[in-house]
Amino acid sequence: MVVGDRLSGRIALVMGAGSSGPGWGNGKAAAVTYAREGARVVCADIDAAAAAETAALVEGEGGTAVALTVDVSRAVEVESAVRTTVERFGRIDVLLNNVGITGDGGVTEISEEDWDRVFAVNVKSAFLAMKYAIPHMRDAGGGSVINVSSIASLRHLGPNYCTYYSTKAALNHLSRTTAVEFAPYGVRVNSILPGLMKTPMVENAAHLAQAYADGDVEEMWRRRDAQVPMGHMGDAWDVAAAALFLASDESTYITGLDLVVDGGLTLRSA
Repeated sequence: MVVGDRLSGRIALVMGAGSSGPGWGNGKAAAVTYAREGARVVCADIDAAAAAETAALVEGEGGTAVALTVDVSRAVEVESAVRTTVERFGRIDVLLNNVGITGDGGVTEISEEDWDRVFAVNVKSAFLAMKYAIPHMRDAGGGSVINVSSIASLRHLGPNYCTYYSTKAALNHLSRTTAVEFAPYGVRVNSILPGLMKTPMVENAAHLAQAYADGDVEEMWRRRDAQVPMGHMGDAWDVAAAALFLASDESTYITGLDLVVDGGLTLRSA
């Protein structure tokens, strides 16, 4: 079901294209959105079934998709995903890094192992994907890299998860400095900072429900809605719309941007 041509003929590699549970995660929605706008999409995820589900959705709507199983914290697997994309389609025009996990606890509580694990998934993954994909974009004359961060990179949001806060802040600055480095080659690097979103990842994060509402997920949804000036959380399609804009020619003079998608939440002091 092609609904537009904003990415007609483009090749998009989406890291984290699956969903961590039933429903629509950010990467899943972005992959389908890219395909609906004419892109051919490589759907990479550590969960083979989740990657296959997203690819099947794209193909079910008449698009072209390939599913890959990738642990984005491992260089050999990321390099293989990039190589497979280029071998199959000839190039990479869009790279969406949509991978993130949380670790429960502040600095006095989190273990060293959990600290390293979250940094490997949230920051090292983007470093590796850019390391291997950007040279292909540079040699082809340009491309768009989009890193999905979070408003948690800007401020404390309630729960104590120091690893998530710090990794997302690191991702923002990695994106900015990489944007400067590769701007002369036509490679744009931007970040999306979602706010409080209603996604499977959040629903399945037991520590969040516990922090918000003693484990009551429905009450957590109500409280998160109430935090947002617009009166409700966003969802994966809001992030996908931002990812489409940054992948398209409408943003060709934009690089190094932190695009906040949060219904006004960060405008509040508390």
